[in-house]
Amino acid sequence: MKVFKFGGASVKDAEGVKNVLRVLNKTQNGNRLVIISAMGKTTNSLEEVVEAYLKNGNFRPALSIVKNYHQEIVADLFLNPSASVFKKIEDFFTELENFLAHNKSTKYDFVYDQVVSYGELISTTIVSEFLEASGVKNNWFDARTLIKTDATYRDAQVNWEETQEEIPRKIKGNELNITQGFIASDPNNFTTTLGREGSDYTAAIFAYCLNAESVTIWKDVPGVLNGDPRVFQKTQLLEQISYEEAIELAFYGASVIHPKTLQPLQRKEIPLYVKSFLNPDDPGTAVSKGQHIIPSIPCFIVKKNQVLISLSSLDFSFMVEENISEIFRLFHQYQIKVDLIQNSAISFSVCVDNKFNNLEKLIQHLKARYKVSFTTGVSLYTIRHFTDAAVKTLEKDRKILLKQVAQNTVQLVTAAQEIASK
Repeated sequence: MKVFKFGGASVKDAEGVKNVLRVLNKTQNGNRLVIISAMGKTTNSLEEVVEAYLKNGNFRPALSIVKNYHQEIVADLFLNPSASVFKKIEDFFTELENFLAHNKSTKYDFVYDQVVSYGELISTTIVSEFLEASGVKNNWFDARTLIKTDATYRDAQVNWEETQEEIPRKIKGNELNITQGFIASDPNNFTTTLGREGSDYTAAIFAYCLNAESVTIWKDVPGVLNGDPRVFQKTQLLEQISYEEAIELAFYGASVIHPKTLQPLQRKEIPLYVKSFLNPDDPGTAVSKGQHIIPSIPCFIVKKNQVLISLSSLDFSFMVEENISEIFRLFHQYQIKVDLIQNSAISFSVCVDNKFNNLEKLIQHLKARYKVSFTTGVSLYTIRHFTDAAVKTLEKDRKILLKQVAQNTVQLVTAAQEIASK
C-alpha cells in the first residue's frame, strides 16, 4: 500500500482535480490510499460560517459562498447535470444546515469540528466521483468511521487501539481508496479534527496501521525547502532529511510537514516523500533514515503572530521548580502551546502560540501570583544549522526581544514583521 496525500492547493479548482487524475495515472499502482484535504481555502470559509453562527445565528450568507464555490467546481467537472455527484453534494449541505438548525451547543470547539469537517467530506466526494466518471474505479471511505479519537475537539488525540482495528478491517487492498484528511470521530461518533493542517498526520496514521510502503505528500512546492518561499528569498531544495531532523523542523514550525506526522512513520521506518503535484516526475524530498540533511545548509523557519510572556515573582524570590510546574499546568489548562523558554533566577520568559484564543484568561490567572508583561504580534525565527552570516541577516533592521542559542539552533523573538531575506 502506498499512501498519497493531496492538500487543499492541489484541488482548489476543476483543473486541480483533473491534475490529481494525471498524477495518479503517472504513478500507476492500484494498491493506493489517497487522502484529500478540503478544496482551496474552504476551511477558512467554513470557519467564517462557525463565527457567524455563534455570533448572531445568521450563517447562511457565509455558507452560500462555500456552496457556490463547490457547485462551480462540480459544474466544470461534470457536463451531465443529472450526475449523482450533484445530489451528493447537495445532501452534504442539507445535512450541514440541519445540524446548524438543531444544534444546542454553544461550545466553539465542538461546533467548529462538526461544521469544518464538511470541507473534507465534500472535496473527497467530488474527486472520487470525477475519478469514477473518468474510468478510474475507487472506494470512498468516511475517515470518521476509521480513525477514532478522544473528545478533545479541534485537537483530538488518536485512540490507536481502536484505529488499528478499524483501518485494516475496512480498507481494501489492491484497489484505489479515497478518504479524508483532518477528520475523525469520538466515542459518541461526534466529529473531531486532528488540528489545523492535520491531513499529513492522517496520512501517517493510515500508513502506520496499514504497514504502508511509503507516504507521499503532494504540494505546490518542489519538496521540503530550507525556508518558506513566501517569506524567505533564494530558498533551496533539501534532497534528503532524516526523521529526527524533520521532527525538529516540524516542532519549530516548518509548515511543509505537520508536527505529529513523523512519529508514526519513524516507528515503522516508513519513508515519506514530499513532491510537487505540478511536476510529479521530479524527485522532491525524501524523509527517511540516514544523514541528517542533504545538502548541509541553514534552514529558516518563522512563526508569526506569537506572544512573548515574561513572568517574575511579586516578591523577587527565585523562580524555582514549583513555580515553573504551576505555570506549565496553566499553559496546559488554557491550551497554550509553548515554542520557546528562557529563564533566570527571578524571571521566566516564554514565546507561545495563542491559537485557541485563551491568552486573556491565562494572563488574568497568572497575575494573581506573578508580575506579568506580554507582547503580542511578535515573530519567532528559528535557524537550524545556523551560520554567523545567517543570524546577522535575520537580526538586521529588527528589534530583538529575546535570543537563544543552542548547539545547532538559534531562535530570535522579534517585534519586526518585515519579510526576511537571505
